[in-house]
Amino acid sequence: QVQLVESGGGLVQAGGSLRLSCAASGSIFSLNTMGWYRQAPGKQRELVAIITSPESTYYADPVKGRFTISRDNVKNTVSLQMNSLKPEDTAVYYCNAMQLGYEYWGQGTQVTVSS
Repeated sequence: QVQLVESGGGLVQAGGSLRLSCAASGSIFSLNTMGWYRQAPGKQRELVAIITSPESTYYADPVKGRFTISRDNVKNTVSLQMNSLKPEDTAVYYCNAMQLGYEYWGQGTQVTVSS
């Protein structure tokens, strides 16, 4: 089993920045893919960004140029730097990781961007 613990969510004004972090622990052998998803009320959970091993990245169109995903394979962490935040970014953000064909999720952290 792998546990994912997130931190860094909060309330910020439009145009501000937040940095989300996710730490993986437990039976870690090889975390092939790590990423961030988000879900706003009444909407489906959507992919925000992913990073693979080796470190290739993908960003959803709404966050391109504003968000940056990174990982530390020694510490088994993944981070999401969010700049120029918009009210549309308001959602619960979830950390995700895949290992040995299994998928793991964090508990989610609330990000609220005010106008």
